[in-house]
Amino acid sequence: MAVFAYVLVTMKSGSEKEVLKRVSSFDEAIEVNLVYGEYDALVKVRVEELSQLDKFLTDKLRALPDVFLTTTLIVAKQYKET
Repeated sequence: MAVFAYVLVTMKSGSEKEVLKRVSSFDEAIEVNLVYGEYDALVKVRVEELSQLDKFLTDKLRALPDVFLTTTLIVAKQYKET
């Protein structure tokens, strides 16, 4: 059973285009959005198990030099998908 999560990302100002281009290349990132507000981006992630989510966050997303902070929301139950 797949695990889905939404990751809110804060990054260095001015680096958004380059960071989101790199994040878009990750297989786990199934949606990548630039947003306005407290966070800079919203990334929807799909993995097969929680250990893969940990690896994605630690080894890929947070390893990017211009990413300052991430907040991860793991989907408990999906009611509707478009």
